[in-house]
Amino acid sequence: MEQLSLAQKAFDQGKGIVRLAPNWVPRSFCVPGRRIKLHPDDYYVLGGERGGIDERWFSSTTPAKNGPLTGENEGLSQIVFEDGGKTQQVLLRDAVSELKGQLIGDRLWAAYESWPMYSKFFDNMGPLPHHIHHNDEKAALIGQLGKPEAYYFPPQVNNHGGDFPYTFMGIAPGTTKDQIKECLKNFTKGDNKITNYSQAYRLQPGTGWDVPPGLLHAPGSLCTYEPQKASDVFAMYQSLVNEAIVPEVLLWNGTPADQIGNFDALMDVIDWQLNVDPNQYQNRFMAPIPVTPFEQTKPQGYYETWICYKSDAFSAKELTVLPGATVTIKDSAAYGLILMQGHGKFGVWNIDCPALIRYGQLTNDEFFVSEQAAKEGVVITNYSSTDPIVILKHFGPSNPDLKL
Repeated sequence: MEQLSLAQKAFDQGKGIVRLAPNWVPRSFCVPGRRIKLHPDDYYVLGGERGGIDERWFSSTTPAKNGPLTGENEGLSQIVFEDGGKTQQVLLRDAVSELKGQLIGDRLWAAYESWPMYSKFFDNMGPLPHHIHHNDEKAALIGQLGKPEAYYFPPQVNNHGGDFPYTFMGIAPGTTKDQIKECLKNFTKGDNKITNYSQAYRLQPGTGWDVPPGLLHAPGSLCTYEPQKASDVFAMYQSLVNEAIVPEVLLWNGTPADQIGNFDALMDVIDWQLNVDPNQYQNRFMAPIPVTPFEQTKPQGYYETWICYKSDAFSAKELTVLPGATVTIKDSAAYGLILMQGHGKFGVWNIDCPALIRYGQLTNDEFFVSEQAAKEGVVITNYSSTDPIVILKHFGPSNPDLKL
């Protein structure tokens, strides 16, 4: 009798839905906002030189790019398999490579031969530096993929706004390329003042933003759910933020070695027309949009909204199951999920939203749903008579259900 692999055993155990372990990522240039439920003693558990843990990555087959001190498998999600009191883990990346379309669907496997996105919580106490993500063409020069991303600000993890709940987005219309280039040349001279030429927008919990590659942006201090393409490419274009110096190495982070020192190469990463768009708010802001009119689904015990929907590289939904309800939810594509609120049953799994998580502790709040299970429909039961279940769901490219 053929012995099943660990990935296949986990897939079969969950009937096409696999449980994932928490996946914590530190950033040396960040100060944790302490809203992602990690135990207070554990934000610096990896050591001061690694920086604080201010990210949790979801459904990730993408390794974190954190320099020479990056830990083994840092940023990579692990599937959890428990049997007979024994717990084993296998990388989601390896499970995708083995199970292929059985896990992510034949459509995505044929196109990408990988799971081509991930999501995360980004949780910083202050703002990030004004930075940029490269498009596919520029990222290919350093062997990476480009990175479109999006923001959503879940109310459940935003009981406070941090130090600066505003995000700089783009470049103010009327700014010249020479002005921005001069800022980049001044990077090592203290504050290069690049945000003098940008505009900040107040962040609202329960809403989001679309951030295509080539768009300069300085994320604010709300805890952010961030679906994105499977890449960790970026370059920091601001030299001083919150009175903290940004190392020059991060300015050249996405630049080929033979182009370091070439400021024209940095300028070429900027999509100029995208940045100086006078309708930045209208074109990039995302308010939730009902998947189906609420009056049709609330009597069935749930409602669902699109929360990230302006990129073809990924999409995301927020699902709310009302207290005491049992519903069957169908989707046309595989997805990862993180539970934001409530407790109950999700397929064969018991789910609950933890209040506090120790580093290395397993939870029942994160799962990956195969395309087959998504199409057949997942039965969700809310055990509470008062508290809704709230789930965020992140999908890969070209979601067949996204028809706005």
